[in-house]
Amino acid sequence: MKYNYLIVGAGFAGAVCAQKLAESGRSVLLIDIRPHIGGNAYDKYDEHGVLIHPYGPHIFHTNSKRIFEYLSLFTDWRFYEHRVLAVLNGETYPIPINRTTINKLYGLDLTEEGVENYLENIRIKKNTIKTSEDVVLNSVGADLCEKFFRSYTKKQWGLDLSELSAGVASRIPTRTNDDDRYFSDTFQFMPSQGYTKMFERMLANKNITVKLSSSLEDAKKTVRWEKMIYTGPIDAYFNYCFGKLPYRSLRFEHLHLPDTQCFQVTGTINYPNEQQFTRITEFKHLTKQQHTGSSIVREYPQEEGDPYYPVPRKKNETLFKRYQALTEQEKNVVFVGRLAQYRYYNMDQVVAAALACAEKIIND
Repeated sequence: MKYNYLIVGAGFAGAVCAQKLAESGRSVLLIDIRPHIGGNAYDKYDEHGVLIHPYGPHIFHTNSKRIFEYLSLFTDWRFYEHRVLAVLNGETYPIPINRTTINKLYGLDLTEEGVENYLENIRIKKNTIKTSEDVVLNSVGADLCEKFFRSYTKKQWGLDLSELSAGVASRIPTRTNDDDRYFSDTFQFMPSQGYTKMFERMLANKNITVKLSSSLEDAKKTVRWEKMIYTGPIDAYFNYCFGKLPYRSLRFEHLHLPDTQCFQVTGTINYPNEQQFTRITEFKHLTKQQHTGSSIVREYPQEEGDPYYPVPRKKNETLFKRYQALTEQEKNVVFVGRLAQYRYYNMDQVVAAALACAEKIIND
């Protein structure tokens, strides 16, 4: 059989493109090297009956009503605002840094205006913001940078703050009030039945064929198609002809705690300094599932393994641009998604990019 479109990768980018193209009448073959749909957002019930995220916590948040309404076609939602604490010398503090963090850490009793003045006095002013170190020092000064950011960043990225582009640290705000939400977006929800159920509904169209545990090389041997949408690593598509693009990977240590109603007080707790892992997430906070036991995951960043995060550095962007130039020669292939576009996208940004991609195809 010949398909109108082969889509490589069944995560958000591939699934959204498949859904939109199938809805417009195109036939689609969606393949993924993994044995499941959903990409890194895939969730499942572990052997103890707890709904977990095998690839670490995924919390949906967006300011885009359009993105929220689009995904609402495939899921009901449960309101959820993510809260994170960081452990420092055995004490926990809200992250992002807010009034509570500063008052507790330094034994102060500052008002919101007082915190604003305090931060203004300790910040190290930077006329030009080039790196993540510039961002943090310009925002909270040296001491808070060392306590909460430098070691965590080194673990997470394998690089110092000074070696990362400014956009990495810019994702984390600093607040002068007591708002302890990790995100401040208008829409903050979790799919009520989980992400996998949402993906299943998204891909239910009769014009979509899903083939799992299948690579692009496998597809080339067995099927035909007119055009391709590629959502995998862009350097892999071109056989690493310019060398490998750096990605940061993760090792996940999942643990079930029988007869434990609550392991920690909030969904995620960061460990910026002492531990080898960066954070622990307890899934029942995210899902509100009622269960006699609880399941957690520790995250250990590493250099080798599945590509999770493009590493935002100037020299990496330069290498990416060389690969991007090659895409212009691929007349029947479109590249979209975090790995294909080498961008540190949130889930809603991937959905937006995929919708734009599919709509351009449909309208051309």
